[in-house]
Amino acid sequence: MITIQSDKCSSRGTYKLKSEHGITMKMVPKMLSPLVKDWAPKAFVISFKLETDPSIVIDRARNALKVYRHQVVVANILESRRSFVVIITKDSETKLLLSEKEIEKGVEIEEKIVVDLQSRHTAFIQDQN
Repeated sequence: MITIQSDKCSSRGTYKLKSEHGITMKMVPKMLSPLVKDWAPKAFVISFKLETDPSIVIDRARNALKVYRHQVVVANILESRRSFVVIITKDSETKLLLSEKEIEKGVEIEEKIVVDLQSRHTAFIQDQN
């Protein structure tokens, strides 16, 4: 068993992973900031925020929008990640939820996410012109 502790924020805690093989983890640089600021400042940028605690996910997603200054965060909770997400922009929160009927039919939440994000991307491009 290995233990991973974030050096960014003590409130994130310690996470344990079981492994039969050795795993080495290294910190990697955050890519959203240079992407939005330097590499593609006119791009429609989406990030994803997955949390285990429902009480913090929206605040963390909103904070990411403020820090990185991109357009959209797709936020969800680990426990319900396959059936519920919230699309967050600086001005809105849109909840996408699969119904029981959709789950029975094999619909995946990603289908709803793609439709929503395509619409937002189209509006973003039209606003740029």
